Amino acid sequence: MKNLFYILTIALLSFGCKHKEETKTIEPETSVAEKIANAHGYENWNDVSEISFTFFGKRSWTWQPKSNDITLITKNDTITYNRMHIDSTVTKFDRGFINDKFWLLIPFQLVWDKGTTISEPIEAEAPINKALMNKITLVYSSEGGYTPGDAYDIYFDNDYIIREWAFRKGNKPEAGLINTFENYQDYNGIKMASGHKKAEGDWNLTLTDIKVVLDR
Repeated sequence: MKNLFYILTIALLSFGCKHKEETKTIEPETSVAEKIANAHGYENWNDVSEISFTFFGKRSWTWQPKSNDITLITKNDTITYNRMHIDSTVTKFDRGFINDKFWLLIPFQLVWDKGTTISEPIEAEAPINKALMNKITLVYSSEGGYTPGDAYDIYFDNDYIIREWAFRKGNKPEAGLINTFENYQDYNGIKMASGHKKAEGDWNLTLTDIKVVLDR
């Protein structure tokens, strides 16, 4: 009887251990888009109450992401609107905002934007630097949005920091624009590039007066 009790006890303990192993929670794998976003400080985004910047010395934007209030200041105008209430009077301004914000926050757009496909990462030679980097291709849906069907080949290093991209309008084989991402700085935990150069000439698309305000 003692032997039988001993055998049953061992069996129950083994079953209990096995059951615990089988019910262990499996964490979902982090996608490459999330890894890129996180490398640029995405975990701090929920604390951002306001972000402002000037695009190429032409347009200055202030965005309050929690309320989606936008203020645009140009040489001739000051426009204020809310992205929850877009109509024909502000569509052209909002198109500019989406374009300019994309340059600043592309790491986060990878996880924000809907209706996109993102390829699996591969190793590829960066077109400007010529170094071997990681590459993904972001393609937008052919329906809706301001840039339907456009594609971006995004090159990033082993720390998931974006270093270059190639823009292909309408997902054409040839890129219409290739430039770097450089002059990275940390703005209250959000890492952003303020310089974008082409391989040739002295072209440099700059983002200046960058400011990030946190709730905390």
